[in-house]
Amino acid sequence: MSSNNQLINVGFGNIVFASRIVAIAIPNSAPMKRFKEDARESGKLIDVTHGRRTRSIIITDSGHIILSAVQPETISQRIGLEASSL
Repeated sequence: MSSNNQLINVGFGNIVFASRIVAIAIPNSAPMKRFKEDARESGKLIDVTHGRRTRSIIITDSGHIILSAVQPETISQRIGLEASSL
């Protein structure tokens, strides 16, 4: 799979350790919208979209939520996972 030190570009030069990613979700569902608002209120929301449309929500093992303008499939390919194995 991926090494512990692998860095993943999540858009606009922003980097996340692959080993810290727990899940990559699409932002369209009501539960994900609530999840995003809860993270915003608790100060654990990181928005790296640079004003673009949010295409994926990255959930980390620290409980931080990262909003990215990159498609979930693209991020999983950068990690080296097949979308079918997700």
